[in-house]
Amino acid sequence: MMLVKALLIALYAGLAGVDLFDGQLHFHRPIVTGPIVGLILGDFEKGLVVGAALELVFMGMVPLAGAQPPNVVIGGILGTAFAILANLDPKVAVGLAVPFAVAVQGAITLILTVYAWFIHMADKYAEEGNVRAVEFINLAGMIPLFIFYAVIAFLPLYFGADAAKNIINSVPQVIMDGLRVAGGMMPAVGFAMLLKIMLKKEYIHFLVLGFVLVSYFKLPLIAVAIIGIILAAYSYYNGNLGSKGNNKEVVSDGI
Repeated sequence: MMLVKALLIALYAGLAGVDLFDGQLHFHRPIVTGPIVGLILGDFEKGLVVGAALELVFMGMVPLAGAQPPNVVIGGILGTAFAILANLDPKVAVGLAVPFAVAVQGAITLILTVYAWFIHMADKYAEEGNVRAVEFINLAGMIPLFIFYAVIAFLPLYFGADAAKNIINSVPQVIMDGLRVAGGMMPAVGFAMLLKIMLKKEYIHFLVLGFVLVSYFKLPLIAVAIIGIILAAYSYYNGNLGSKGNNKEVVSDGI
């Protein structure tokens, strides 16, 4: 039974790894991988909780220039899987996921370095006008990524699931408590990194509004998120309607 589950997760990991670089449908994000891995392993609720926690960690980690963040695919999938298999607290799972993500990203960087040779081949075919060859190189590049992610996800789950349980059970409680504290802080750090990139002075009042709604009115996060969607939709459509109205006025004045 575990073989089938590990194979299904490996298949999904391969597709998610390709999506990270080529598809960009964003089913490689932890908020998606968590529930799917949880569904495969028979604990959808915990997969959703761990995936949401890991999403907060990784949402602010974006590639900038040549700097690559920890690998979001393996971090999300293995972090969720070990949390379910070893019955870990979601905060501890976050602390375990990040080292996996950092290690795998180093291997991905090596693979992308090898890809540079194929890029030069694609440039050569492009100069020759060989469109089919350029398309083939781009599509063939997905195969090594798929295999790599599938293997990396399969091996620890199938061969190391029981070993991981034993290792985690033998870890002193003080270390587990430390991982729990670090895991609890990481979502806040990830969200702070995201705010550092996205936050503008024009939007600070929305941040303050969200803080007030949660801290003083005790609204759940889903309710605050719905309010945020309403405000964003109002701002978007009101701006579009305003611009259309202005365009009509300009045209009518010209006539």
